[in-house]
Amino acid sequence: MHTAFEPTATWYSDARQYWKDVPSTVEGMLGGLGRLTDLDVRDSTWFLDDTTYGLDCGAGIGRVTKQLLLNFFDRVDLVECTGKFLEQARDDVLKQEVETGRVDRLFHTGLEAFSPEAQRYDLVWCQWVLNYLTDDDLVLFLKRCVAGLKPNGIIGVKENCAVSEYVMDHEDSSVTRSDAVFKSLFERAGLHVIKEAVQSSFPSDLFTVRM
Repeated sequence: MHTAFEPTATWYSDARQYWKDVPSTVEGMLGGLGRLTDLDVRDSTWFLDDTTYGLDCGAGIGRVTKQLLLNFFDRVDLVECTGKFLEQARDDVLKQEVETGRVDRLFHTGLEAFSPEAQRYDLVWCQWVLNYLTDDDLVLFLKRCVAGLKPNGIIGVKENCAVSEYVMDHEDSSVTRSDAVFKSLFERAGLHVIKEAVQSSFPSDLFTVRM
C-alpha cells in the first residue's frame, strides 16, 4: 500500500491561478516544449482506432483534439478548467471543427467536478491532467468516466511517471505519480490495464511518459 500525498487546502485554486498566467499557445500547453508535439502525437496513435465519439479531458487549447483525436473520431467533446484556453480552442484552434459540429460540447470545469453523460463516449482521453487531481478525486473521476463510456469503451491515460511514489510541484499545484501508484488507483476505480507503452524519443531529462 502506497502512502498518499497530502494536498494543500488550496490545491485546486492554486492550479487554476497558475494556468491563468500561461499563454494560450502550444508552447504554453507543453511548458515551453512545443517542439515535442509531433513526437507526442505520433506515439499516442498506437492506442487509437477509428470510432465515433471521444472526450478530451484537460483539453487546454485543443492541441490533442486537433492533432490526434479528430484523426480517429467523428466527434470530440472538450473539458477544460481554464476559460481562456477553451475560448482559444473554440474561436481559433478548433474554429472550423466547432462550426461543422465535429467538436461538439465544450465543458468549462475541473475534472474533480465533471461528470460525463452516461454511455456517451467510445474513449475518454486524459493527458497531462490527472496530476492535478488528488488521489481520492482521481479515483472518483475515473469511476464517473466508466459510467460515461459506451459498451467496450476505454479510458486512455498519458501521464508523466516518477520513480518515487510522488513528486510534488507546488508551483502549479500538481503531483507526478509512479507507475505503481497509478495502477493502484486504477484498481481502486475498478479498472484494469489492457495496453501500455512508454513515450519514445523525448529528452532524457524529462519524466518518463507512460500510456
